[in-house]
Amino acid sequence: MHDISWMLFVATSVVLIATPGQDMILVMSRSISQGTAAGVATALGVSTGLLGHTVLAGLGLGALLSASDWLFLAVKLVGAAYLIWLGVGLLRSKDSTIELLGRKRRSRLRLFADGAFSNISNPKVALFYFAFLPQFVRPHAAHPTIAVLALGVVFAVLTFFLKAPVALSAGALSSRLRRQPGILRWMHRVSGVVFIGLGVKLATERRS
Repeated sequence: MHDISWMLFVATSVVLIATPGQDMILVMSRSISQGTAAGVATALGVSTGLLGHTVLAGLGLGALLSASDWLFLAVKLVGAAYLIWLGVGLLRSKDSTIELLGRKRRSRLRLFADGAFSNISNPKVALFYFAFLPQFVRPHAAHPTIAVLALGVVFAVLTFFLKAPVALSAGALSSRLRRQPGILRWMHRVSGVVFIGLGVKLATERRS
């Protein structure tokens, strides 16, 4: 699809998905407590939850982006402000310790459902999608709704393929982050700069 800046989107998405957060910690905890299959099932659930956000964002954003210049500008500015706010928060974050608490064993179907519910019930993910996806849709896009839906699906697929290996190596990864919290701080700093850069780009982009 020529309406999407694919290279920038994929590169940015990989950086953001790889940054430890709620979903990654959930995948790691399930993998450590119940084995790699449990972690993979949870990762699949998380990615499925993202598809729910994709539908909501695609329908809502597509309508807004194609409705009027004023709505296009409003969505862009609100999204830019949100991304910059997230970036500043990451830059200011201090060293964190990752707590992985063992819980009672669950079936793989329940683990999948837990991952999906954890993601789709998180309002921050919905806000992130509304701020993140439209900036990779070219201003002259003929079909913005389809473009946003395509971006959301690709982001969900990338999420699974990046988080599934986390389930496979959860023990080593969690131990290293505990021993060297500076790694987590560095990842937050990189992601913070990326968020701020995206926010500035979004704020200054004009509709042709």
